[in-house]
Amino acid sequence: MTLAQQAATELATLSDFFRRSTRSLTEEHSTATPAPGMMTAAQQVAHAAQTVDWFMEGAFRPEGFSMDFEEHGKAIAAVTSLAAAREWFDGSVAKAIELASAKSDAEWMEPLPPGPIMGGLPRFAIISAINDHSAHHRGALTVYARLQGVVPPMPYMDM
Repeated sequence: MTLAQQAATELATLSDFFRRSTRSLTEEHSTATPAPGMMTAAQQVAHAAQTVDWFMEGAFRPEGFSMDFEEHGKAIAAVTSLAAAREWFDGSVAKAIELASAKSDAEWMEPLPPGPIMGGLPRFAIISAINDHSAHHRGALTVYARLQGVVPPMPYMDM
């Protein structure tokens, strides 16, 4: 299996896990938050989507990762719909799979740009980072669901 195939498979799998574990949240839960000042459920999903984009873009552009977190935060704060956030997430993963599939093993093994975000590691390292990040947020979203009185499903299989 090539690195491109492995990346595409891992991205598809993390998407399945994310969608499955958060599907019990409905549009009415879009603005749910565990405490004032925290991201809403819709913003959590949007943040997970934005981070897929951020890793893929940062890994393959010469200047590396955008560190304009204030601007990133504004884009997330504007999201009020869980349906819109899910659409963003699905689109981000689809674009990531398309980009990942188009890269050679040599391109995946090139070092990430210097800097504080995994600087110097092979580009392929971002796939694990995307997976870890999405797992973190799907876990947070299962807590959001439980706080709404909803039991989240098992993320790894339909039961």
